[in-house]
Amino acid sequence: MARYTGPRVRISRRFGVPIFGNSKYLERRNYPPGVHGPKSRRKHSDYAVGLIEKQKLRYYYGLLERQFRNVYERALRMRGVTGEKMLQILESRLDNLVYHSGFGVTRAGARQMVTHGHVKVNGRKAGIASFAVRVNDVIEIRDHPKSKQMAMKNLEGSTARVVPDWVSLDREHLKATLLRVPSRDEIQPIANEQAIVEFYSR
Repeated sequence: MARYTGPRVRISRRFGVPIFGNSKYLERRNYPPGVHGPKSRRKHSDYAVGLIEKQKLRYYYGLLERQFRNVYERALRMRGVTGEKMLQILESRLDNLVYHSGFGVTRAGARQMVTHGHVKVNGRKAGIASFAVRVNDVIEIRDHPKSKQMAMKNLEGSTARVVPDWVSLDREHLKATLLRVPSRDEIQPIANEQAIVEFYSR
């Protein structure tokens, strides 16, 4: 499955936020990459602002442009605020919930666990990272020594990260349940979703 494999710190420096997690390099060089990075003071147009916000959220969740556009179009067909619905769709992806549960240290790592067949949903093997998890669906690690060992190691490495209130984690049995769809305040997006909706609706 296609995914971004380029330099990650460069992307974080371009947008000025730790998109792929905290980085000491980003703290040392908190300005855009390139020769003119330290002295760049360019003013962005409304179009550029929308593009930047869209790119931030797209990289954050590890989606390519076509995948991200599909999320927007799906949110557009739903009742409610399009931007919030878009965020809820992204947060309800299987790879994202595996990450929030602590079974994956990073979103990329969680995605790899799903695609390599280490995760099940409601007792069935689920190998698609974009699988839409519904309320009360149970995510569990496959009953295999390698899968369990990987999940336990990742849980130990992600103890500093708090499991959100809308996810219930059973560490002993390596299971997690989506209790409810999170609100926008609980998601705390890294980008301005309204600017993204305006960007796509041009």
